[in-house]
Amino acid sequence: MGLKKVGRFDILKEPKILILDGMWNKTLAIVRSLGRKGFYLTVGEKTRFATALFSRYSNRRVIYPSPLSLPDEFLGWLLTEIKKNNYDMIIPTELATQLLILKNRNEIEKYARLPFADYELISNIQDKAWLIRYAEANGYLCPKTYIPSVSPFEKGGMGGFSDETHTSLRLTKGDENLSPSPLSPPMKGGEVPYLPSPLAGEGEGEGGFSEQSIEYPLVIKPRESSGSRGLAYVYKPSEFFAALREVHKKYPFPLVQEYIPNGGAFGVGALFNLHSEPRAAFVYKRIREYPVSGGPSTLRESVKNDEIKEIAINLLRSLRWVGPAMVEFRVDPRDNKPKLMEINPRFWGSLHLAILSGIDFPYLLYKMAVDGDIDPIWDYKLGVQCRWLIPGDILHLISNLKRFKLSLDFFKRTHGDDIISTSDPMPIIGRVSSILALLFDKDMRRLIFR
Repeated sequence: MGLKKVGRFDILKEPKILILDGMWNKTLAIVRSLGRKGFYLTVGEKTRFATALFSRYSNRRVIYPSPLSLPDEFLGWLLTEIKKNNYDMIIPTELATQLLILKNRNEIEKYARLPFADYELISNIQDKAWLIRYAEANGYLCPKTYIPSVSPFEKGGMGGFSDETHTSLRLTKGDENLSPSPLSPPMKGGEVPYLPSPLAGEGEGEGGFSEQSIEYPLVIKPRESSGSRGLAYVYKPSEFFAALREVHKKYPFPLVQEYIPNGGAFGVGALFNLHSEPRAAFVYKRIREYPVSGGPSTLRESVKNDEIKEIAINLLRSLRWVGPAMVEFRVDPRDNKPKLMEINPRFWGSLHLAILSGIDFPYLLYKMAVDGDIDPIWDYKLGVQCRWLIPGDILHLISNLKRFKLSLDFFKRTHGDDIISTSDPMPIIGRVSSILALLFDKDMRRLIFR
């Protein structure tokens, strides 16, 4: 795992970076961070209507084939682009782009650095079932998770969650087996254990399962998605199977998890060097989210929480992580303990808050890639607040049933916004115009509503 040292790279007076996936807030945060330091930035997306392409710090703007629907064409474009230009580093910010590039890293790293974890590890972590199994096997607290067998979907029955079918379950992504590869971290006992499935009842109901045997409320969630895409909340047994089938239509074989009451939602952004040693960590609390029930944060604050930070660092270290990642937790008010929700194996949506607070992750990633390592950075400003006003926090206000109690806090000034900036004002035009891409581009709708 890690970077190959390529002799042709020299540190330029004006570092040159290729930044992909220009639609997203995190990409804009990277562009502004590196642009203010005098980097030459080529910023790309599959559409011109992309937030980061409107930034004053985008020296060159490129439109490329979709990594989702035209992967071969995208790879052809990328190889042509990096062969013609002397890029120090490539930064993809969306998972589909990142995985496609890392799957072909042997060829791409001949021309530019990729300071990220390997394809196999990222693929495994993105599968929430794989991650839950790994975390549980290594002693990390998680929500109680049920992993249904395939039989209720294949047979169309109401039950079928039997021990016999459960033991034959494989985690799959399309036709790809997501069992641990040789590059994946070792498990206790040398393999990923299958969780005992509480869905495998003891002779209850059809196929050995009774929806009465699960504690409610619960959450049905896709194995692979980001934000709140595909989540379904179930409050009583009579709703369970209809909700399960509905999620399964778009996201095959979802997970079923206990609902963790919100005693505080936290994220830990981290950066690990090429030897899987932590070099920076940043903790923030999610104050508002959209959707209100749980999704991307629309207002968040930098905080100190050593317990959560250490859990995240130890988990990533055990995975032999490289590069940036964000580990998400929810504190369970029933026992006051943080429970692991997921790992975002790339730069995260609220990246701008970390930069405002004094840990410039994009620049640290560049220094690590070029110099081989950096000195650890642990200190940052506390109490810094950053919001995502358009459209995130506005949508939170509109959809929050307690909006009138919220209204006074909503108009309090924060230290920054993910997009709005007087020194770089045009990206808000890019955000609003991106609605056109959503309306007229089927592939973009697929990406956003996947």
